[in-house]
Amino acid sequence: MYDIIGDIHGEDRKLEGLLKHLGYVPAGRGYRAPLGRQAVFLGDLVDRGPGQARVLEIVRAMVDEGQALCIMGNHEFNAIGYVTEDPDSPGEFLRPNRGDSEKSRKNRKQHGAFIAQIGEGSAAHAAWVAWFRQLPPFMDLGGIRVAHASWDDAAVSTLSDAGWMPGKRLDDAVLLATHRKGSALEQARKRLTSGVELALPDGRYIEDKEGHRHYEVRLANWRDWASALHEVALVPAGQEAQILGLALPEGFDRTPISGAPIFIGHHWFKGPPRIESGKLACLDWSAAAGGPLVAYRWDGEDLLSNDKLAWEAQAGPARKG
Repeated sequence: MYDIIGDIHGEDRKLEGLLKHLGYVPAGRGYRAPLGRQAVFLGDLVDRGPGQARVLEIVRAMVDEGQALCIMGNHEFNAIGYVTEDPDSPGEFLRPNRGDSEKSRKNRKQHGAFIAQIGEGSAAHAAWVAWFRQLPPFMDLGGIRVAHASWDDAAVSTLSDAGWMPGKRLDDAVLLATHRKGSALEQARKRLTSGVELALPDGRYIEDKEGHRHYEVRLANWRDWASALHEVALVPAGQEAQILGLALPEGFDRTPISGAPIFIGHHWFKGPPRIESGKLACLDWSAAAGGPLVAYRWDGEDLLSNDKLAWEAQAGPARKG
């Protein structure tokens, strides 16, 4: 049975509080799972929070000891690109961070807390980036399926065919291909780790909580009941005007989910934790922005329910929905 845990983003105290609430016991550098259970981390372990080194230490120890599984989030993917030179742009990296462009400034700011806590260019920095390469972009565990931002069978097949799957390290050839604009591998990687996005018209952008501008809006493509853009556009409060007058993209897929339940993170939900449907739960409830760190206790059910959620709002007693 699995305890699936959403985006941690360096919130080590929330992580330790949640694990203890779920019955995990401190063991060495990590935690030991209750008998018959295993944690599943949905990625985005790093960036933002004050305890990133401790979060990484806990998660890696648990993975090494067989107490947990972990997939890659877009922040781990970005951390790899941040230190990998771009062969087409000498002196720059796959995730630009050396120039004075808006993109480079944004990337440095977004990754700054991780760099400060780990030490840019240090042995620890190199070791953690190497470990990130071991994280798969998805896992199909039989009874459940997990991806960081969205599940897509075609994207899973594309990355698997290229050799990036559970048990296989992200090698340089695939890494470069996932950064090649418009390539099938780039689109597949984005679908799983960043989800479905709609490009906004010129002059419009979404401004996130840190002041970064995003020229695309995230879409909850799993909401098969939706008939209008505002029902699937994941727009921060106060940014709703940026999607006024826009329609759902042509051919937007709203096929009902079948098969094993899906767990994702990535989307910074707000308010009381709840599942999206009996077949999908997003477990990212903005832990690094004052929200709770959320888990789902899966016991083999084919339909998910809200009463299986548990969360840690602060370094104190955990709450359960």
